[in-house]
Amino acid sequence: MASTASTLSWSSSSWLRSFGGNSNEASKLSDRRTALVILAQKKAKKTRKVILKEDVEYLGKMGQLLDVKAGFYRNFLLPTGKAQIVTPILLKEMRMEEERIEAEKKRQLALIFETVGAFKVKRKGGKGKQIFGSVTAQDLVDIIKAQLQRDVDKRIVSLPEIRETGEYVAELKLHPEVTARVRLNVFAN
Repeated sequence: MASTASTLSWSSSSWLRSFGGNSNEASKLSDRRTALVILAQKKAKKTRKVILKEDVEYLGKMGQLLDVKAGFYRNFLLPTGKAQIVTPILLKEMRMEEERIEAEKKRQLALIFETVGAFKVKRKGGKGKQIFGSVTAQDLVDIIKAQLQRDVDKRIVSLPEIRETGEYVAELKLHPEVTARVRLNVFAN
């Protein structure tokens, strides 16, 4: 932090004489000298954390959290109603709203997965209903990617052990509140 200091020294006798004071009183006070120290500090930047209520050109989009200068908020954003100061209660409400929106998106995705019908998996067949190898979560992820052009993480896929042909149900844990059940038809070549 840069600061400048300058010391000013003044004699009380010269000060009293300039105002027409008694020189006898001035001589008594001239023995004492007073030092005056002046410090100048750099101004601290004052910013406010705000959330935008609507899009503001060159600043941000609606719902975005920003740090803006206090004067800009006070003189422009607040009077026009384009922003609001962020409070802990407002942050909590925003998180809850984002969580609700995310859950709704996952519900729609689950509905898409469930309405597709059964995903078909082909494997080399052995004796009877046996297949060579097994069907894994990665196989299901690859099929979903090919048919629906949706990326799914294989860690959210829960499959029963599949070593025979037939119909199986797999679960996709899309969200803590949303689980999609998809059918798999396993065929032997």
